[in-house]
Amino acid sequence: MSTDLRSVRRGMPCLLGLLVAAALPAAKADNLAADIGTDYPRLEALFRHFHANPELSMQEFKTSDRMASELAAEGYEVTRGIAKTGLVGILRNGDGPVVMIRADMDALPVQEKTGLAYASLARQVNLDGVEMPVMHACGHDMHITSLVGVARQLKARHADWRGTLMLLAQPAEENLDGAYSMIADNLYGRVPRPDYVLALHVISKYPAGKIAFTDGAMFSGADTVSIKVHGIATHGAAPHLGRDPIVVASQIVNALQTIVTREIAPLDPAIITVGSFHSGTAPNVISDNAVLEITVRFNSESTRDVLLKSIERVAINTARAAGLPEDKLPEVKVAPHHSPVTANDPGLARRLRAAMEARMPATSFTEWKQTDMYAEDFPYLVNVTPPIPSVYFNVGGTPQADLDSGNWAGHHSPLFKIDPEASIKAGVEAMTIAALELLGKP
Repeated sequence: MSTDLRSVRRGMPCLLGLLVAAALPAAKADNLAADIGTDYPRLEALFRHFHANPELSMQEFKTSDRMASELAAEGYEVTRGIAKTGLVGILRNGDGPVVMIRADMDALPVQEKTGLAYASLARQVNLDGVEMPVMHACGHDMHITSLVGVARQLKARHADWRGTLMLLAQPAEENLDGAYSMIADNLYGRVPRPDYVLALHVISKYPAGKIAFTDGAMFSGADTVSIKVHGIATHGAAPHLGRDPIVVASQIVNALQTIVTREIAPLDPAIITVGSFHSGTAPNVISDNAVLEITVRFNSESTRDVLLKSIERVAINTARAAGLPEDKLPEVKVAPHHSPVTANDPGLARRLRAAMEARMPATSFTEWKQTDMYAEDFPYLVNVTPPIPSVYFNVGGTPQADLDSGNWAGHHSPLFKIDPEASIKAGVEAMTIAALELLGKP
């Protein structure tokens, strides 16, 4: 036997070991969908728990407790009390990138009418002291359930990656305050600053289990505006002795719509929706004020500026035209912070899409298109200095047959429901693949 041949034979065990080691991650990754399927019964039980026990924004105490216990059980180091109920689970796995995955966990003041066996019967006193029905009418129960699923899959695959994984459970997305509050509460001083941030949202208008996203803007920006319209109170039988704030406020509601139709370019998306109108205490009393609560949506900061300035102008001058004195003109207040446009990092989005397409069937994807102006507070987590590259993708939630028949409801409806199995499995698979693509390799 020659010296060269003996060297080759001595090196064969090492060489075979390297080949096997190189093959193991791919083989394990190929089992991802099957592993998620095996884990799904546990995730479905968790989803049903979250759905039946929703909590309002900044009051997600029990939800936060459950998320903390789920992540701690998987070996994640949990940091709690960030913006009251927010938390981060951290899994450190050597040197490498820091990847954060975010899921929002709050519900809405909506009374559920889906008829599901696990429908919410919950009621909760809101931050204003009013008891309200509560429902997961936007899919945040799916988001946090998927986050736990991803936590389990990436923990099981710790040999396939290196770096730091952070899983963030965020409060108060529905009032667009949670992400801002977590940043204001020194989020990135309490946990590592991520190199990448990922998030998903279940969407009822897409077929269940289908992934949809773009390499540009995903969601619109939003502001909340309050208009307090002053009047002069009087008897309902003697309106001429006062100034009716309900009439003035009604004129303002109608006039606001002309801002979108006559001041914004036809191809520039914009919405002004008056979602709340409150005034009066009795049918025979003309009250002294009316309050309008408004959501404003836009796809650019320049459009936002036009909308906000025009809302104030319309409100004040409509009141003047109605004869209100200068000391009783409307008070127009814009919430102290707004939600910017949610936009994906183009290169990162294309990279993650390619990774998902390489590992998931071609039928797993559907075309993304913006047909509405939903907004998110997610940008506050990434629009820091310097900005953090991020990708936000959608997961379809409604069975195709229901979409075809029209038997489905949009978000924030009391009839909103999703197919948990298809959406959770797809969400966990796509997010796990995305995280593995970004985390360092052994």
